[in-house]
Amino acid sequence: QINGQQNQLSKQIGKDKHNASTQHYANNKVDQRRENQQDRVAQGIKSGQMTAGEAAKAEKQQKGINRQVAADRKANGGTLTASEKKQVNHEQNAASKNIYHKKHNLKTQPKPN
Repeated sequence: QINGQQNQLSKQIGKDKHNASTQHYANNKVDQRRENQQDRVAQGIKSGQMTAGEAAKAEKQQKGINRQVAADRKANGGTLTASEKKQVNHEQNAASKNIYHKKHNLKTQPKPN
Protein backbone atom coordinates (compact mmCIF):
# COMPACT_ATOMS: atom_id res chain seq x y z
CA GLN A 1 0.00 0.00 0.00
CA ILE A 2 2.77 2.44 0.92
CA ASN A 3 4.64 1.59 -2.28
CA GLY A 4 1.50 2.37 -4.27
CA GLN A 5 1.12 5.72 -2.49
CA GLN A 6 4.74 6.56 -3.23
CA ASN A 7 4.28 5.70 -6.89
CA GLN A 8 1.11 7.78 -7.10
CA LEU A 9 2.79 10.79 -5.48
CA SER A 10 5.85 10.43 -7.70
CA LYS A 11 3.66 10.40 -10.81
CA GLN A 12 1.77 13.48 -9.62
CA ILE A 13 4.99 15.34 -8.87
CA GLY A 14 6.24 14.44 -12.35
CA LYS A 15 3.04 15.69 -13.95
CA ASP A 16 3.15 18.92 -11.94
CA LYS A 17 6.79 19.50 -12.87
CA HIS A 18 6.25 19.03 -16.58
CA ASN A 19 2.78 20.40 -17.24
CA ALA A 20 2.26 23.29 -19.64
CA SER A 21 1.79 25.96 -16.97
CA THR A 22 5.17 25.18 -15.44
CA GLN A 23 6.91 25.33 -18.81
CA HIS A 24 5.27 28.65 -19.71
CA TYR A 25 6.83 30.47 -16.75
CA ALA A 26 10.04 28.46 -16.43
CA ASN A 27 12.33 31.51 -16.35
CA ASN A 28 11.07 33.20 -13.20
CA LYS A 29 12.03 32.72 -9.57
CA VAL A 30 8.52 31.85 -8.37
CA ASP A 31 8.29 28.84 -10.65
CA GLN A 32 11.90 27.82 -10.16
CA ARG A 33 11.21 27.79 -6.44
CA ARG A 34 8.09 25.69 -6.99
CA GLU A 35 10.06 23.15 -9.00
CA ASN A 36 12.76 23.06 -6.34
CA GLN A 37 10.17 22.33 -3.65
CA GLN A 38 8.70 19.52 -5.75
CA ASP A 39 12.17 18.08 -6.30
CA ARG A 40 12.81 18.13 -2.56
CA VAL A 41 9.56 16.28 -1.84
CA ALA A 42 10.33 13.72 -4.56
CA GLN A 43 13.81 13.21 -3.12
CA GLY A 44 12.32 12.80 0.36
CA ILE A 45 9.99 10.09 -0.88
CA LYS A 46 12.73 8.34 -2.85
CA SER A 47 15.15 8.34 0.07
CA GLY A 48 12.49 7.26 2.57
CA GLN A 49 12.98 10.43 4.64
CA MET A 50 9.33 11.37 4.12
CA THR A 51 6.31 9.19 4.57
CA ALA A 52 3.60 9.16 1.92
CA GLY A 53 1.37 11.13 4.29
CA GLU A 54 4.03 13.77 4.86
CA ALA A 55 4.62 14.08 1.13
CA ALA A 56 0.88 14.41 0.49
CA LYS A 57 0.65 17.24 3.03
CA ALA A 58 3.62 19.02 1.46
CA GLU A 59 2.08 18.63 -2.00
CA LYS A 60 -1.27 19.95 -0.73
CA GLN A 61 0.45 23.03 0.69
CA GLN A 62 2.29 23.57 -2.59
CA LYS A 63 -0.91 23.17 -4.62
CA GLY A 64 -2.53 25.91 -2.53
CA ILE A 65 0.36 28.23 -3.30
CA ASN A 66 0.20 27.27 -6.99
CA ARG A 67 -3.53 28.03 -7.15
CA GLN A 68 -2.97 31.46 -5.60
CA VAL A 69 -0.15 32.24 -8.03
CA ALA A 70 -2.34 31.19 -10.98
CA ALA A 71 -5.23 33.36 -9.75
CA ASP A 72 -2.94 36.35 -9.19
CA ARG A 73 -1.40 35.96 -12.64
CA LYS A 74 -4.82 35.67 -14.25
CA ALA A 75 -5.94 38.85 -12.50
CA ASN A 76 -2.81 40.74 -13.61
CA GLY A 77 -2.40 39.74 -17.24
CA GLY A 78 0.05 36.91 -16.61
CA THR A 79 2.36 38.60 -14.12
CA LEU A 80 2.67 38.99 -10.37
CA THR A 81 2.90 42.35 -8.63
CA ALA A 82 5.82 43.04 -6.30
CA SER A 83 3.58 42.54 -3.25
CA GLU A 84 2.26 39.25 -4.66
CA LYS A 85 5.81 38.03 -5.26
CA LYS A 86 6.66 38.95 -1.68
CA GLN A 87 3.63 37.05 -0.38
CA VAL A 88 4.43 33.98 -2.51
CA ASN A 89 8.03 34.07 -1.28
CA HIS A 90 6.77 34.16 2.32
CA GLU A 91 4.47 31.17 1.65
CA GLN A 92 7.27 29.27 -0.11
CA ASN A 93 9.56 29.92 2.86
CA ALA A 94 6.95 28.36 5.15
CA ALA A 95 6.54 25.41 2.76
CA SER A 96 10.31 24.98 2.62
CA LYS A 97 10.53 24.84 6.41
CA ASN A 98 7.74 22.27 6.48
CA ILE A 99 9.52 20.10 3.92
CA TYR A 100 12.75 20.35 5.89
CA HIS A 101 11.04 19.32 9.13
CA LYS A 102 9.20 16.45 7.44
CA LYS A 103 12.46 15.16 5.96
CA HIS A 104 14.36 15.43 9.24
CA ASN A 105 11.86 14.17 11.80
CA LEU A 106 11.81 10.60 13.07
CA LYS A 107 9.10 9.47 10.64
CA THR A 108 10.43 7.49 7.68
CA GLN A 109 9.08 5.14 5.07
CA PRO A 110 9.28 1.50 6.12
CA LYS A 111 11.95 -0.37 4.22
CA PRO A 112 10.59 -2.86 1.65
CA ASN A 113 11.14 -6.52 2.51
